[in-house]
Amino acid sequence: MYDTVIIGGGPAGLQAALTLGRVHRTAVLFDSGEYRNDATAHAHNVLTLDGVAPGELRRRGREELAAYDSIEVRGDEVTSVRREGDGFAVTPASGSMVTARTVILATGLADTLPDIPGLAAQWGDRVAHCPFCHGHEFAGRPVAVMDAPSHATMTAAKLRPIASDVRILAPGDLARVEETPDGLRLHLADGTDLQVAGLFAAPRTAQRAPFAAALGLALTEFGVVATDGLGRTSVDGVWAVGDMAQSSAWPAPLTSIVLSMSTGQLAAFDIVQGLAVAELSRDAG
Repeated sequence: MYDTVIIGGGPAGLQAALTLGRVHRTAVLFDSGEYRNDATAHAHNVLTLDGVAPGELRRRGREELAAYDSIEVRGDEVTSVRREGDGFAVTPASGSMVTARTVILATGLADTLPDIPGLAAQWGDRVAHCPFCHGHEFAGRPVAVMDAPSHATMTAAKLRPIASDVRILAPGDLARVEETPDGLRLHLADGTDLQVAGLFAAPRTAQRAPFAAALGLALTEFGVVATDGLGRTSVDGVWAVGDMAQSSAWPAPLTSIVLSMSTGQLAAFDIVQGLAVAELSRDAG
């Protein structure tokens, strides 16, 4: 029985594995090979790695984990997670079931964009969501923001020190997106066009994997797993980290690579602490 099973091989899951490995706790990390930022060529706002390709960041993470004998990384998709005795049984697609005392879910979210021709093809590049991750790349050029009014206003305010002009569009304003050599041509519903360097749009999000529902985890109003400040969920023995979760200290879900890594580290810290307390109690008994 492993100390922990980690499901998800993005920054949150990799950091959790590294933290567990540093104190020689046993863990197996399952990585399905599918990631929320697959469409993004460069990851930003990560100190010392600003602009790194997301795949390169993951490659480096897996390479570093190879130095820790207590950590196993499997390129396999998990199909089910269930409570079994004092721990959990995790079944991957390969069919080789493993058991663990605790589970860290790091399976992320899935994005669904508005059904606007040309929009999805630019997602992760000239169409983005986060000003911190993509805003600087449009410096000194016009951009547009398409979102619900309250969110669009805030995103536009964040972009104003960066862009030469910020145009707010209602979701029904945009009819088609066309790539140009230096940006995008937005074909609007009123028949006019708007030339911009980039467009900020908010996708609908949902849990990428079914495990939160299968384990009966409580969700927030935003559809992400509700956690405390250490990543604990409403089910004892299960932690949720990264984009899929929201700490009770946050006003809304927050998304960044550094933040995801920090939640993975905190969850691992908490698990190690709990295992140590349990072992001390057992030895004293």
